[in-house]
Amino acid sequence: MTAPVVHSLREQIREHILEGIISGRWQPGERIVERRIATELEVSQTPVREALRELESLRLIESAPNKGVRVRNLTAADLEESYPVRAGLEAIAAELAAARLAEDCSALEPHVAALYEADRMADGTAQVRHTVGFHRELVRAAGNSVLLHTWEGLGIEVFTALSIRWLGTVQQSYAEEHEELVAAFRRRDPRIAELVKSHVLGCAPRA
Repeated sequence: MTAPVVHSLREQIREHILEGIISGRWQPGERIVERRIATELEVSQTPVREALRELESLRLIESAPNKGVRVRNLTAADLEESYPVRAGLEAIAAELAAARLAEDCSALEPHVAALYEADRMADGTAQVRHTVGFHRELVRAAGNSVLLHTWEGLGIEVFTALSIRWLGTVQQSYAEEHEELVAAFRRRDPRIAELVKSHVLGCAPRA
C-alpha cells in the first residue's frame, strides 16, 4: 500500500493562499494580510510568512515596505514569460522520454481520457488539473530529477489556471491536442521535441 503524501504546514498554507488567488478570493492588487490568514487557519505567522515568500518567488505576489503583501497585477505578458522556458524544458524532456513513452504511454493516457470528459463538461478546473498532470508525467518520464525540479519551479499549474481564468485562454480541444502527442510518441515521430515545444508555445496567452 502506498503511504499517503504528507504535506508540511507551510505547503498546506501555500496551497490555501494559492487557491484563494486562483479562485478570485484575493483579486489582483488586493492586500493579503499575514495575521488574518494565521488567525483563520489557527497557526502562527511564521509558516504563513514562509508560504508568502515562496509565492513571491513565483511572482504571484509582491511586497513593499509599509505596504504589506499584495497580489500582483499580472498581465498577459507576465503570464506569457514562462512559456518559452517551459517549452524548452519540455522539448528536452520529450527527447529524453521518447524511447520510454514509445513503449508505454500508460502514465499519459488517463489524463487524455479525463480531458475528453472535462472538455465535454466545459470544466475549467479539470482541464487545468489534467493538462498539467499530462505534462508533469511527460517530464517525469525523462528520468531527470534536475529537469523535473526546474519544471516544477515554474509554477506551471498556477500559471495555467491563471491564463484560463483571468485571461480566458482556452484551447480548441485540450483532449485532442494531448492525444495527438501520445500518438506521436507511439509512432516514434522524430520531430517529437519540436511537436511538444510547438504545443506548449501554442498554449501561451497572447499579450
